[in-house]
Amino acid sequence: MPERQPPHNEAGNSQGSPPSNGAMTRRGFLKGAGITAAGTALLDGMQSLREAEAATPQHVKEYGPEPFAITLHVNGKDHTLHIEPRTTLAEALRIQLNMTGTKISCDRGVCSSCAVLLDKMPVNSCMTLAIDAAGHEITTIEGIADDERMKAVPAAFVRHDAMQCGFCTPGMVMSCAALLEKNPHPTEDDVRYAVSGNLCRCGTYPKVFAATLDAAGQMVSKA
Repeated sequence: MPERQPPHNEAGNSQGSPPSNGAMTRRGFLKGAGITAAGTALLDGMQSLREAEAATPQHVKEYGPEPFAITLHVNGKDHTLHIEPRTTLAEALRIQLNMTGTKISCDRGVCSSCAVLLDKMPVNSCMTLAIDAAGHEITTIEGIADDERMKAVPAAFVRHDAMQCGFCTPGMVMSCAALLEKNPHPTEDDVRYAVSGNLCRCGTYPKVFAATLDAAGQMVSKA
């Protein structure tokens, strides 16, 4: 029986064997192209990493994972506390500083029950890290109640019965107080826009509008 010969490619060479004349095979070309592409990608990646490291400020301080000291300026006073990097401003206020007027409802930045003022701007404290609030002026509902001028807002909420379950009320008050700080003569549309991010499950919005406009009048008369 004659010996079986290995199959030949189009050039007459056995498959898997290099061509006798030194010409580039298709397999060799693909292998070489793959190695070249991988090497180029690796070099590009290393160059990008070196550029990123060079652009990173060397003076940046890293925190964690263990607790560290932080100072928060809340309602006009400095408070030093130890927190983990993941601690939210809402947690720091409620748990460590015992300022429970700030409520946590959705804990996802949707309802604004946890709203506080950061440099006089309302923010959701459940979505703000405590470390990011350091160096800023923080005002909570307790601070509003103790302020001779701004306490007109919660007082008007009481007069107009602008709360039912009351869970959203602190956040509502903070949003309305922030509005009156910037605009002492708001219209109802201004108030509607100011509390558009505050969710009241009881549907007390009309009384919130009336209370805020009443508070605006009280604050202007005392100015």
